[in-house]
Amino acid sequence: MKQFVKYGGRWMLGAVCLCLVLTGCDLSRHKTFSGKTMGTEYHVTVVAGILSRTASLQNRVEARLADINADMSTYMDTSEISRFNNEIGQDQPFAVPEDFLRVAVEGMVLFRLTNGAWDGSVWPLMILWGFDRPEQQRFVPDRAEIDQVLTCVGYDSLQIDETNRLVKKTPCLFLDFASIAKGYGVDAVAEVLREAGVDNFIVEIGGEVYAAGVRENGEPWRIGINTPEPGAPVDRVRQVVTLSDRAMATSGDYRNYFEIEGRAYSHVLDPRTGYPVSNGVVSATVVADTCTFADGLATALMVMGAEPGTALVNTLDGVESCITIRRKDGTYEDFRSTGFVAQ
Repeated sequence: MKQFVKYGGRWMLGAVCLCLVLTGCDLSRHKTFSGKTMGTEYHVTVVAGILSRTASLQNRVEARLADINADMSTYMDTSEISRFNNEIGQDQPFAVPEDFLRVAVEGMVLFRLTNGAWDGSVWPLMILWGFDRPEQQRFVPDRAEIDQVLTCVGYDSLQIDETNRLVKKTPCLFLDFASIAKGYGVDAVAEVLREAGVDNFIVEIGGEVYAAGVRENGEPWRIGINTPEPGAPVDRVRQVVTLSDRAMATSGDYRNYFEIEGRAYSHVLDPRTGYPVSNGVVSATVVADTCTFADGLATALMVMGAEPGTALVNTLDGVESCITIRRKDGTYEDFRSTGFVAQ
């Protein structure tokens, strides 16, 4: 029986907000610009140097983001991912742009690495649970409904043929790159900035971030991780991480959820069971070379749990993580990989 409830969380796509910490800096020596993309906002800060104006650079950034959004937004009927989901049948090869292909391939790496904890085909589950649309009434689906939808879920049903075309091996396979596309967008913007001759900058999209070089005082960028509490303002920082030529992504369960009879149901779904995760993890932060990888892995760690997730990260070169769980008494416990450092 479907029980409808009032939606309890503020709509955000994917990751938890991060707060840029610029203490000790002369802000007048930084150039900043921002805008909207991928259902959220992007922010770029560059250290003033060769740039006296940023309008032209911002135009290039927004054009790049528009191209990515046109490829991978499930909210645009004309996007490449919507065409793949709605128009392409089983075993019908589908040619995709380079950005789409890169993300699809990175997804295959993450799917195998995490034993299916990251799965880019969870879109039917998101629809079933009502997380595909903001501010609507939610309900807990019946077990039979979940089992039926799970027959459509499985990223290993996506194949790439010899001409780099995507092929569905399950007719109802639907792709959703919300847990990785923002990270890819961050990497793409960073590439635009470097091509423009900018060496010291920070890019953030919906909480996913890449920091290059240093601040104007020569010190690394300092990124604050939001306190994992419902309703916490984005400037309520619990931990601070220093970054230079590295990416960081954080995923959490406390901004997009609903409640029934006192139990919270997060938008972070376990693609193997069909249910929202309930392992106590409230936040997972990953530091890696690329934001694409960090973004996807952060979501996977939410699903895997604190101890298995940390054990996996400890086997990966150049990757660090902090997974936070909330105890029953409301206190937090952090599970950090061996090289994760925060203040």
